[in-house]
Amino acid sequence: MDDSLRAGLAIYNAGAFRAAHGAWESRWLDLPDGSADERFLHGLIQFTAAVHHAREENYSGATGLAESAQAYLDGLADDYRGVNLGDVRQFLSTLEADPAAALRDGPVALRHDGQVLTYDDLDFDAIVVAAETLAEEISGFDESVVEDAIAYAREEVADGTQTQYTAQVFDFVQNEAQRGLVYQRMAEHVRRKRRREDDVSGLFD
Repeated sequence: MDDSLRAGLAIYNAGAFRAAHGAWESRWLDLPDGSADERFLHGLIQFTAAVHHAREENYSGATGLAESAQAYLDGLADDYRGVNLGDVRQFLSTLEADPAAALRDGPVALRHDGQVLTYDDLDFDAIVVAAETLAEEISGFDESVVEDAIAYAREEVADGTQTQYTAQVFDFVQNEAQRGLVYQRMAEHVRRKRRREDDVSGLFD
């Protein structure tokens, strides 16, 4: 839960409002309906959707989602799981009354334990969630390449090396300006490793 939560917060704070829900959705779907955590993630997902629609100037969609997000978050502590839900609720109330506020004033930042999370604040497990989410939610990336790079990075971490693939997975998430170039390099390394694995596969069967 914590890795997915933190990854989604960082994605949102990076301005990828639509993509942020992807980090939370699989966790949300597995939770008991109506539980506090289910309402929490459901509310955050609807909140990010409301921000996305407001910034796209789909104001009717934004106001409807702002209303439903508040309903899901109702009754949860203002700092539930360390997230600044008090600020979120205040923003949603403003958005419901004046959806143009998201464009005029900018969306509220999401904090975790008082800190506005960025990609640089994520550890390996949260970076993995962010990498998987960005590959899935942003067009132009082959999810299987990123999944393989993550699998190879996990092997490095288990071996205590944390070199090539680990660095590429971190860079894919953190280097927004050159994410496409980072992905191209990652894809080439993954293809080479796949070929080497295929070359020896079955030799001793």
